[in-house]
Amino acid sequence: MRRSGVKMALGAPPTAYDRAAIIFSPEGDLYQVRYAFEAVKKGWTSIGVRGRDAVVLAAEKRKISPLLDIVGIEKIYKVDDHVGVVFAGMGSDGRVLIDYARLVAVRHRLLYGEPPTVDYLAKQIADLKQVYTQHGGVRPFGVALIFGGINPDGRPRLIRTDPGGQYFSYYAVAIGMGDTFVNEFFEKEYKPDAGLDELIKLVLTAIFKSRVRGGEEKAEDLVKELHMLVEIGYITTDERTFKMLTADELKRYVDEIKGELLG
Repeated sequence: MRRSGVKMALGAPPTAYDRAAIIFSPEGDLYQVRYAFEAVKKGWTSIGVRGRDAVVLAAEKRKISPLLDIVGIEKIYKVDDHVGVVFAGMGSDGRVLIDYARLVAVRHRLLYGEPPTVDYLAKQIADLKQVYTQHGGVRPFGVALIFGGINPDGRPRLIRTDPGGQYFSYYAVAIGMGDTFVNEFFEKEYKPDAGLDELIKLVLTAIFKSRVRGGEEKAEDLVKELHMLVEIGYITTDERTFKMLTADELKRYVDEIKGELLG
């Protein structure tokens, strides 16, 4: 009986590995980081695509309540004049990290007299996320961010950062609840040499098909208000200034592809 008691004392129950972010499971997982990825998957679908001379960021909005004013909801933000960001996951975590990215951008301009690269900003956010996976008393950030912009050398860049601190460059990527469908859609339809208009139409089509596939909305009804349920920002190599599309501009794009969406 004494030996049995010692064995129970030394052996950790299966649930012990998710009590702190710094405890590895026998399989080599950090459960709290894995759970943070699940928080990202519950977020509204967010997208980034990169073409020959432009980068487009997009995010869907959902009417979770008839009293919710979705017009006031923002999922895409300008970090610096030449960089935008979109997120999926916990909105509060996203807001804090975006404010930090803006601070990094301002400090870089003051110190070096030039704008930071998209890669630099993404790395700084990824480094901060990584720190929150190796200290007790904190939790990982439950949010993924997609940075899109034009580097000072004129190259379009699109970089995703994950809750564990990883960051990767992409041509096209989706995060959030519709990520699986949209990423598969991009694998079939994405063209690296696409221009701005093509990229905008591509992300609108991806979001529309992803929502219709869910079965909660009818295509005929969704296409009428799609321009109010999507947020899109973009930047081109010519202007190098991150801008947002207005509802009227979005409606014009939706009208142009309406036949394709309902076909």
